[in-house]
Amino acid sequence: MVRCLSIIICLALLSFMLPAPALGSETESMSVQVREGQIRATPSHLGSVVARAFYGDMVALLEERGDWRKVSLRDGKLQGWMHSTALTSKRIILSSGEADVKTSVVRGEIALAGKGFSEEIEDEYREANKDLDYTWVNRMEEAGTDPEQMRAFLAAGALSPRLEGGRP
Repeated sequence: MVRCLSIIICLALLSFMLPAPALGSETESMSVQVREGQIRATPSHLGSVVARAFYGDMVALLEERGDWRKVSLRDGKLQGWMHSTALTSKRIILSSGEADVKTSVVRGEIALAGKGFSEEIEDEYREANKDLDYTWVNRMEEAGTDPEQMRAFLAAGALSPRLEGGRP
């Protein structure tokens, strides 16, 4: 019993002597997992876009609010909100090889390749499925909604958007 008590006291003293980890000193980093992520002023899809982050960019996680993450770019100088679906905790490492910059891949190709879908695979798929029409797929990739038009639409219909991806 005395031996057990001595061990407990020694462990307690040892724990006081070891340096304690600094709470909150290590910021979690996340990678952007979409081709182009929008960083917004508020945690809402209707918030104004203050910056854009691209596939593979690293951001520092500052705060979580529902499905939204407050992040910072460029050493904390730029902050805003990104939807959680645009981020991953996995580190995405982009490499275009040793090729000259003029002949290296473009950002869109890197995004497709990072998701396992390269230009070559797309060409093979199109060749094997010649009866499929990609017109609307291509149009959807190019489509976008202007936040000002969306605000005007909501105002005209007397609609009130919820914050945080539909959560009140």
